[in-house]
Amino acid sequence: MIDTTSAADLLARTERVLLEDKGLVDFETALALTELDAPRMPDLLALAHRVRLHYCGEGVEVESLISAKTGGCIEDCAFCSQSVRYQSPIDRHPLLKPDVILEGAKASEAAGATQYCIVVAVRGPDEPLMRRVLEAIDLIHAETSMKVDCSLGLLTDEQAQRLADAGVHHYNHNLEAARSFFPNIVQTHRWEERVETCKRAKRVGMGLCSGGIFGMGESWRQRVEMAFELRELGVDEVPLNFLNPRPGTPLGDRPKLGAMDALKICAIYRLVLPDVVLRYGGGRELVLRDLAALGLTGGVNAMIIGNYLTTTGIAPEDDLKLIADLGMPIRP
Repeated sequence: MIDTTSAADLLARTERVLLEDKGLVDFETALALTELDAPRMPDLLALAHRVRLHYCGEGVEVESLISAKTGGCIEDCAFCSQSVRYQSPIDRHPLLKPDVILEGAKASEAAGATQYCIVVAVRGPDEPLMRRVLEAIDLIHAETSMKVDCSLGLLTDEQAQRLADAGVHHYNHNLEAARSFFPNIVQTHRWEERVETCKRAKRVGMGLCSGGIFGMGESWRQRVEMAFELRELGVDEVPLNFLNPRPGTPLGDRPKLGAMDALKICAIYRLVLPDVVLRYGGGRELVLRDLAALGLTGGVNAMIIGNYLTTTGIAPEDDLKLIADLGMPIRP
C-alpha cells in the first residue's frame, strides 16, 4: 500500500488528467490506484463519481436479460454452470419460442427496464437459432419500445451483419478475463476468438458490450490489463460481474471477492474508461450486499435488474428504489 501523501498526490494527478486535461489514465497510474488502502477508498470513489458525472451525466441505464437457452453448452468456461462438462444443478431448457421471448421483454419493460438482452448458452449460433432470435427481435421492436441486445457467442461476419440489420443495439461478448489469465479458465476456445467477435460487432455498426468476471483468481495487475484491453477494443458498455461460485464447476469452491475490492474495481474501471456505460452485472448481490449504493456513487452508471442466467438477482422494484433514493434519474 502507498502512504497518505503519495496517495493524495496520485489521486490529484489522476483528477487533473481526466477532468482538466481531458486525457486518459495510463497503465502505471491505474496499477498504482490498486494499492490504495481502505482509508483512501472514499476519496477514490468520490473521484470516480466526479468523472462519471462529467463524462456520462447522472442518469442510470437499466437493462434486463433473458436466458433464451439454458444449459447444454459445449464450452468449458470454469465459472459457468451451463457447460455440459459440469454437473451443476440448473434448470436446463432448449431455445425459447419467439413469443415467449417477447413476453419476457414486455414484463421487463413493465418493470422499468429500457434494454433487453437475449442470451443463449452456445459456442455460436447455428442457422435455426439465428432465425428464431431474429424473429423474436422483430416482435420486440414491433410491440415494445425496448432496445434489444444479444449475446449469442462467437459470430461470423455474416451473422454479425444480420443482427445489425435487425436493429440489435449492442452485442454482448465478454472477454471474461485478461488475455494473460484467460487460459486458466477456458481451454475450448481462445481469447483472440472472443476479441475477433467483438471487432465484428463493431465493424457492422452494433454497439459493443464487453466486460468480465472478477474474483476468479486473477491478480490486480490482470484486472487492470483487462480494463486496458477493453479500452483498446473501443467498448461502449462494460458489465462488471463478480464471481458467484456455482456448485459443480471448477470454481465452485472459490471464496467470494471482498466488497471493498469490488468497489475498488468499479472506481478504477471508471477512471480507465471514463465515458463508457459501466454496468453492475451478476454477483453484486452476493459480494456487495448493502454496499451496492457505493458503486453507484463510485463510477457505476448502469445495472441489470431482475434475475441473471442461472442465479437469482435483486427484485427490480428494490433496485429502482435504490436509484430513486440516490436521486439519480433513469437514463432513457
